[in-house]
Amino acid sequence: MSKRSFNSLTVPEILALAISLEEEDAHIYGEFARQLESKNKQAAERFRKMQRDEEEHKRRLTEMLLQRVKTPPFIRRDDIMGFVERRPLPAEGEKPVIWYERMALRMELETEMFYLRAAAKADDPEVRMLLTELANVERQHEGEALGSSGIEDHQIGESRTKKELFLLQVVQPGLVGLMDGSVSTLAPVFAAAGATGKSIDALLVGLAASVGAAISMGIAEAMSDDGALTGRGSPLLRGSITGLMTFAGGIGHALPFLISDIKIAFWLAVAVTACELSAISYIRRKYMDMPFWRSVVQVVIGGAIVLGAGILIGAQH
Repeated sequence: MSKRSFNSLTVPEILALAISLEEEDAHIYGEFARQLESKNKQAAERFRKMQRDEEEHKRRLTEMLLQRVKTPPFIRRDDIMGFVERRPLPAEGEKPVIWYERMALRMELETEMFYLRAAAKADDPEVRMLLTELANVERQHEGEALGSSGIEDHQIGESRTKKELFLLQVVQPGLVGLMDGSVSTLAPVFAAAGATGKSIDALLVGLAASVGAAISMGIAEAMSDDGALTGRGSPLLRGSITGLMTFAGGIGHALPFLISDIKIAFWLAVAVTACELSAISYIRRKYMDMPFWRSVVQVVIGGAIVLGAGILIGAQH
């Protein structure tokens, strides 16, 4: 079944989605508090307060929904194109406190944007007023997620919010493109090098694969959602970033084949590939809180499998 656009939703459906969102967020904050109890009691108490707030939001939304319909509509977030998503909860003791704070900040940003857009769409004055009020509360939660209190902390919170938006709108689509371009084009480039023994053939295959992957990934990213509910920004900008980084990841290990000596070009391309995969691991560590060596293992193993497939296919010629 195809996903529905947000603009097609009725007011009861918007309220039902908001209720499910608040219920899930309350559960997540409760789990955050439980996991942080022994690590940081102050942070745990902040998340307990946010859990209570989300439960109160759910109560008010449910009350307003039941005043308008006898049977609440059945609708899931997966039914809506570009609706906010929640990452899986970590294993206990696996993440530092700052990870929980960043997660909560992202959740509050997304929820605030959902309420603002929902309020603009709602034609019921009481519903619009409630949704606008809840958007303001979520904005306050963005500071609470970071433990902000006072002007200086508020400024720090705003800085962190901007960094989180940069992560959503630039780093994530760029990383997706870089990973796809660096890995998916390995097999055709090295297969062409092995099969023909000519650098120019490998270069042309790499160029074609990079351009094709860039166009495909750019369009897919731009069409994934309009960014209004998730804070991921302009579809055109995200698609462009993803496409460019996909091309960069693919063309990087194809350029060594400008060298006519196939053996030198081959081993230089292998070295470039190793640098690309290391860069991906570093970016995942810096921006995605992924342990560096775990990321290295995951990325390198995946890249090595694709590289090996390309070499094996080329050797069959």
